[in-house]
Amino acid sequence: MQQHPLLILVVGPTASGKTALAVDIAQALACEVLSFDSRQFYRELPIGAAIPSQEEMQGIPHHFIADRSVTDHLTAGAFEREGNERLAALFSQKQWVVAVGGSGLFAKALVEGFDDMSKKNDARRDYWKSVFEVAGIAPLQQAVAERDPVYAAQADMQNHQRLIRALEVMDSTGEPFSSFRKSQPKDRPYQTLWIGLDPDRTLLHQRINQRVLNMVAAGLEEEARQLYPQRSLESLQTVGYREWFGHFDGLYDRDEAIRLIQRNTRQFARRQMTWFRNQAQVHWFESGELSPILALIQQHLPA
Repeated sequence: MQQHPLLILVVGPTASGKTALAVDIAQALACEVLSFDSRQFYRELPIGAAIPSQEEMQGIPHHFIADRSVTDHLTAGAFEREGNERLAALFSQKQWVVAVGGSGLFAKALVEGFDDMSKKNDARRDYWKSVFEVAGIAPLQQAVAERDPVYAAQADMQNHQRLIRALEVMDSTGEPFSSFRKSQPKDRPYQTLWIGLDPDRTLLHQRINQRVLNMVAAGLEEEARQLYPQRSLESLQTVGYREWFGHFDGLYDRDEAIRLIQRNTRQFARRQMTWFRNQAQVHWFESGELSPILALIQQHLPA
């Protein structure tokens, strides 16, 4: 039997049912939930980030849910520190905790950590910013894809700020950006068990398309409009908001904004699955049926 506390990570693409499964597991094990969803940190994004409601959380304490403003951007490195500090406090009370989210970057930061990257290179960052301002995001996407296809396969290729950061590091070091994520994982005082949801592709795409329509009906457009004056914030460079900002800029009509959100969310889900499938330790389930998942967890719970 394992002697260390156990962190149970629930992963998978958007709209796969991760939140409900994490709550079900936490209820069965009488423990708390820590979120590593990089959008649900921000309280101003309740609709677009699908932040779980009090009813959906069913009385289970959740950590890193709507606990800061979009003006207080949380990097993966900062989350590594804050998340593990919170886990230490939770493990002092209970020998197991559930973590849930769709961000592979933040999951890796939490359980493995990152290599130190190069110091900021203002000249190279300013150069790529100027490229973006003059020619848009396409040249950044092409440069990243050519120089680091590994990172391009897992990155949000619509987030120009992350692309600029990757190019800045590659210009400064001469190494692929992804190479800074290949070192030995940092030692953690807990064990991990990865539970993945992998629903049928057709069903998942239907869920995504309907979820976007539900978000629009719930007021996503107005939520994005209120955030429009802050559209340059790193926290808002994400699917579900960028498309509305383009509509507000007059680039396309409302129906096209909705179509783009659906398409870009489907593409985002594919990138999520590409990343998580490369994690050999994930135990995959097609649905969130609780019994077989709890049976697996019971085999790993510390004595």
